[in-house]
Amino acid sequence: MAVRVVLPYHLKNLAATGAEVALEIDGPVTQRAVLDALEDAYPVLRGTIRDHATGARRPLLRFFACSQDVSHESPDAALPEAIASGDEPFLIIGAIAGG
Repeated sequence: MAVRVVLPYHLKNLAATGAEVALEIDGPVTQRAVLDALEDAYPVLRGTIRDHATGARRPLLRFFACSQDVSHESPDAALPEAIASGDEPFLIIGAIAGG
């Protein structure tokens, strides 16, 4: 299945790609499967979205699926069918921090 992923500005520049990429996923479409496929296609992104050692999401990134924040969901939970079918993109959003 082709899953669409929208990257924030800094990650699309690092990967030297457009803001949206299409990834082929074999098997269940989960956050882990999407991020694994993204890092396989763009190795320069390894460690920028998830910690190298723990695999945990980086604190200033959020994940959205069908307008829902799925950042704190299990990485192995199935994403909505609209994401799996490519009708809706999986969004990686850079959070804003400051005082």
